[in-house]
Amino acid sequence: MSVLPFEIIEQYQLEEGERGPNRRNAHLIYFLQEELCLAPAAIAMAIRYAKQENGPLPMVLWHYGLVSLEQLNQILDWLEN
Repeated sequence: MSVLPFEIIEQYQLEEGERGPNRRNAHLIYFLQEELCLAPAAIAMAIRYAKQENGPLPMVLWHYGLVSLEQLNQILDWLEN
């Protein structure tokens, strides 16, 4: 049984950190969907690869061509705030 993209995204948003669910992940997903207009399937794929490769989600999005260099910079700027 395959996992639907929204289930992967939901799991990523709810992952436990040192202080409970990681709200930063939820806000990042919202930013990717609403501000950069990334498809949920693309985000879900990047989350899977980020977990497999143990890499940061923004870099995985860029590495696989899901965001441009300009969009990557927008993500990194957003993460700094």
